[in-house]
Amino acid sequence: MPQVTLYLDSETERKLRRAAKAAGVSRSSWVMDAIRRKLGEDWPESFLSLAGAWKDFPTAEELRKGLGRDARRTKI
Repeated sequence: MPQVTLYLDSETERKLRRAAKAAGVSRSSWVMDAIRRKLGEDWPESFLSLAGAWKDFPTAEELRKGLGRDARRTKI
């Protein structure tokens, strides 16, 4: 597994130490998890919390109404 050297100021290193201890993992594992979350492809919670925010937003069925049947697909 590749290794990375990080240079942290004292305050950031202290916070890292506390966070890793609270999570019950090594500092290396804590940093790796933080990087994976930051680089992940999941939608952020702030986006997901918007679901249902517009009470009068049309449903998918309402949006598709009147569009007719979909074209037949062909295999490539």
